[in-house]
Amino acid sequence: MCKYADDTYVIIPAVNVDTRSDELNHISDWAQKQQLKVESGKKSRNHFVDKQRKHNFAVPSKLTEIQRVDVLKILGVIVTNGPSVSLHIQMVISSCAQTLYSLRDLRAHGLHVIALQNICRSVVLAKLLSNGK
Repeated sequence: MCKYADDTYVIIPAVNVDTRSDELNHISDWAQKQQLKVESGKKSRNHFVDKQRKHNFAVPSKLTEIQRVDVLKILGVIVTNGPSVSLHIQMVISSCAQTLYSLRDLRAHGLHVIALQNICRSVVLAKLLSNGK
């Protein structure tokens, strides 16, 4: 189980797939006892596949209370069910491109070059050097 602020991520290995409903019920019971609310709209699941062992891997059955997704955003990082990070990189580049478009607009409205450089450093470089939030 991984927790950050008010987010919790439960990682269940394939060997324990039979106990996942019990584990999720246990978490829901604990939250209720602690007077916490588990938002059902935010529940989602993803399964990770090792493509070299895919023929030996049985996809777990669906859980009705949890939506299955192919892409999760965990603390600003895009996670897919494969080892590729290309979708995360595309999202970071797209976010930087939007910021650069705004900088061009600010330049067209007469913002000083030094101010533009400061904005670029503080926004674009921060996105590239961090996890892309």
